[in-house]
Amino acid sequence: MKIRSITYFDNLQWPLDQERIQQALDFIAIARNTYQGGGFEVQTTRLATPPFPLILGEKMAQEAINFAEAIEERLISAGFDYASIGPALPDYPMSYEILPEVLANTHSVFTAGIISSSEIGIAPGAIKLCASVIKRNAVISADGFANLRFSALANVPPGAPFLPAAYHQFNDKPAFAIATEAADLAVTAIKGAKNLEAARAKLINSIETQAADLTKLGDDLAASNALQFAGIDFSFAPYPLAEQSIGTAIELMGVPALGHHGSLAAVAILAEALDQARYPRVGFSGVMLPLLEDTVLAQRGIDEILTLNDLLLYSAVCGTGLDTIPLPGEVSEDKIFAILLDLAALAQRLNKPLTARLMPIPGKRSGDTTDFDFEFFANSRVLKPKAQPLTGLLTGDEPYKLTSKVIVERDRD
Repeated sequence: MKIRSITYFDNLQWPLDQERIQQALDFIAIARNTYQGGGFEVQTTRLATPPFPLILGEKMAQEAINFAEAIEERLISAGFDYASIGPALPDYPMSYEILPEVLANTHSVFTAGIISSSEIGIAPGAIKLCASVIKRNAVISADGFANLRFSALANVPPGAPFLPAAYHQFNDKPAFAIATEAADLAVTAIKGAKNLEAARAKLINSIETQAADLTKLGDDLAASNALQFAGIDFSFAPYPLAEQSIGTAIELMGVPALGHHGSLAAVAILAEALDQARYPRVGFSGVMLPLLEDTVLAQRGIDEILTLNDLLLYSAVCGTGLDTIPLPGEVSEDKIFAILLDLAALAQRLNKPLTARLMPIPGKRSGDTTDFDFEFFANSRVLKPKAQPLTGLLTGDEPYKLTSKVIVERDRD
């Protein structure tokens, strides 16, 4: 298991305050050394601010690019690997429209757009804006790579340490959280297990053992630096090697190939093990199925076994939703809207956080193989969306709420 990220959350203002910047840089250096000294490999360190529209206000249109560039220049170059300036907000439509320019002018800054929340419900207008952002991001570079740094957020609260979903609660004091890359723990627990219950027990024990060490170091860091340790997003995030693939774990459980029936049951069992484990949780804390970041998922996409609809289905019982999904470059905004609407409805009805990181690739068609040259990607097949433009009542712009099934059942008791 590795630490995917130590994510520092701070209420940065604009113009940037040098004292706060130095505090962030000093802490992240100490935190990295502390966790590495404790035996954990730290892949990245990341910064997350409150949603940028709340920081910039009326100056947003003029200052968003300057804000993002300043963070990249003064924080990324000095100690952080990546940063998130938080999501665009439905109350600020302009905040969505300027995001492609922000991404085009930076290399290590991530951002997002909210499409649904518990407060406003599903926001079709924001979904349409996100669909436009995704299309515009796709042509920033010839390979469509800029969409790696953008995600649509459905019911995602502040404090999740994974990017692009990370953002800070405005006016909260500085905090930090840990994001794990822990798919290998699932692989190890399942290998050689006598039965399912033995595998589950071994996995839960492994999670709790690792989490206890992470928590002890986090609590000590918080106490000595007057910060809040927000917790651990203990997710089965993969790396593109077979032994660090969540797809490997699923197939070791007995699924002939990920995408066949039985896959959902396997994903649900793994997610439930995380629910049963005791640790201070934050963010998704689930099974992550990023197509391009997992060797087995990528191969099952090439094999035409794993589809976009399969991944949406598994989102009902697992972690982040639709992540690093290659789509045809010609996919229309209307079709992207339909995909995002389904994701938002699923998040609302199940009262859970989900994201969509969709990557239309210029010049690629459904069935083509991707050709990214990126350490954290395994190339796969461009998926064919089962989508056509919606019509009628589903195309309106007014927000609406879907009551969670869990809440409805509680009210009946």
